[in-house]
Amino acid sequence: MMGKQATPERLFYESCLEDHVPDDHFLRQIDRVLDFDGLRQEVKPYYSRIGRPSIDPALMIRMLIIGYCFAIRSERRLCEEVHLNLAYRWFCGLGLDGKVPDHSTFSRNRLGRFRQSNLLRHLFETVVRRCMAEGLVGGEGFAVDASLIQADANKQRSLPANEWNLGNLPDHPGRAVRDYLASLDEAAFGAASNKKPKFISPSDPAAQWTGALRGPPFLPMPTII
Repeated sequence: MMGKQATPERLFYESCLEDHVPDDHFLRQIDRVLDFDGLRQEVKPYYSRIGRPSIDPALMIRMLIIGYCFAIRSERRLCEEVHLNLAYRWFCGLGLDGKVPDHSTFSRNRLGRFRQSNLLRHLFETVVRRCMAEGLVGGEGFAVDASLIQADANKQRSLPANEWNLGNLPDHPGRAVRDYLASLDEAAFGAASNKKPKFISPSDPAAQWTGALRGPPFLPMPTII
């Protein structure tokens, strides 16, 4: 006889989140080697001594690791996925009923405490040192490659280089815009070359024309791997 799914009518459930995450799950492998002992001390000077307790910075870093490992690029979607996925909840230590931070929290911390404390760079260097200790990398050299990724810029709205100036921006550009424009003068973003571009896109001044893929010229964003 064909069965039919019945809707559970129980009011209370006893469940252990640990039982729902397989032993060979990728996040379990990562969790075994994570070390956040110095993380809170790294950012402690950038928190106020009064007021309500903040969201644990270790929780935000764990969520960002999930985003990088599973290609979740949107912070809004990352919060939704952590809310729904049991393995993600286990990895973040949220349990079944822990509250997931709002997506705007990541933006505020990336542009504030994380940037001021250089925390993300500290974490990156910690990962590299751990890989060296485990014999995964030698630490004696490195390789750099570049990928051409089409920029989110309309080439029809580009301006001749001699017409580009800060007057094309709003009267009071936000902090993110000011920081972005300041970074364009760094060698890593093209200032190492004396060659001036013929056209500049106001929406992405770092993008430059190229026809390297033997197709129609387009505006790629600078990406170093």
